[in-house]
Amino acid sequence: MMGYQDVVTRLGDRTRYWIGVVSESHVKLGVEGGFAQLCHGKSAPLRRMRKGDWLIYYSPRTEMKSGEALQAFTAVGQVVNDQVYEYPMTASFVPCRRDIRYVPGQQVKIACLLDQLSFTRGNRNWGYAFRYGHFEIKREDFLMIAEAMLGGSDMIQKRAIKSL
Repeated sequence: MMGYQDVVTRLGDRTRYWIGVVSESHVKLGVEGGFAQLCHGKSAPLRRMRKGDWLIYYSPRTEMKSGEALQAFTAVGQVVNDQVYEYPMTASFVPCRRDIRYVPGQQVKIACLLDQLSFTRGNRNWGYAFRYGHFEIKREDFLMIAEAMLGGSDMIQKRAIKSL
């Protein structure tokens, strides 16, 4: 099983890091199928990413429209190739996807990291950036989230206590 140190060894100089905003139920489908689908199937956010980039999913809710509030980072994975492809789900809905190799980890509530991430620290309106559905983050922010998700439950508990 791949852990935090394995992820760190795979980071390149040109690697970029992304947040994708997707409900938890849709994240689970992507993880099970080894793909990413963002912004209701639009191709543009997927085309911004390149092979070797990293994607962290943030799930505001458990379900897309009526789910319970979750506000957690729910999956982390690496872009496998540079191919964006269409996937017909129904006759009228053909979203774009791209292949992702997910790393097994655990969910981390964003509340545990709000004071530590550059895009949320000191910002009362921290959720605004997430409204776009996909945005780039700094390497340091990626490492902070990845360590919390992949570094083990002790790390997550320490962060949770520190944020109280």
